[in-house]
Amino acid sequence: MIELRHAGKKFRQGTRQIQALRDVTLVIKKGEFLSIMGPSGSGKSTLLNLMGGLDQPTEGEVFLDGRPLHGITDNEVTLLRRRHIGYVFQFFNLLPLLTAAENVGLPLLLDGLPFSQVKPRACALLRQVGLAERTEHRPDQLSGGEMQRVAIARALIANPAVLLADEPTGNLDSHTSEEIFLLLKSLNNQGQTIVMVTHDPKAAAYGSRIVTLKDGAPAQDISIGEHES
Repeated sequence: MIELRHAGKKFRQGTRQIQALRDVTLVIKKGEFLSIMGPSGSGKSTLLNLMGGLDQPTEGEVFLDGRPLHGITDNEVTLLRRRHIGYVFQFFNLLPLLTAAENVGLPLLLDGLPFSQVKPRACALLRQVGLAERTEHRPDQLSGGEMQRVAIARALIANPAVLLADEPTGNLDSHTSEEIFLLLKSLNNQGQTIVMVTHDPKAAAYGSRIVTLKDGAPAQDISIGEHES
């Protein structure tokens, strides 16, 4: 599914060079729900960005279903992301002038499909995430939890190989956060591969496996209910 081979990432900060990730070798299998934890600055979001093709490693290799995410053109990685990777952001990133159904269908609309073809699937996904009555509502008519559900439905519209979630409840209250985690767990139980970055141990426990980063490298890799590997 996703494989990183000795992946690393360096950034320039003025005259300094920052090693955000170092020598990460990791395999995520189809159907896993992987939680990535670690203190601030440990490289969690950088690692997720490499998995999603939003950034390129400065060392090593990254693969999705055997396809390289490294060393390819911007156009190639954009198409691969749009068609094979679902991304859920902390800040929802919904377009304010579009309805919930239009926001959900946006990735397919960008691929040139007419909305008449896209809308039935968008509405079906909104039903799946509990928003059957919100298809024509715009973001300013939705609660934070509802906006995140729309964002999750949008991430699923292209039947992605993997769903990547970066602190998906960072802007939500505890009750709404639990609802989102239960939704992600339900999707995983249906076979969706999920990788989630979180700082919260309770949130991480919804996954089937927890990888903890320290100083840009995996320090701990635990399957839920099993001993540390």
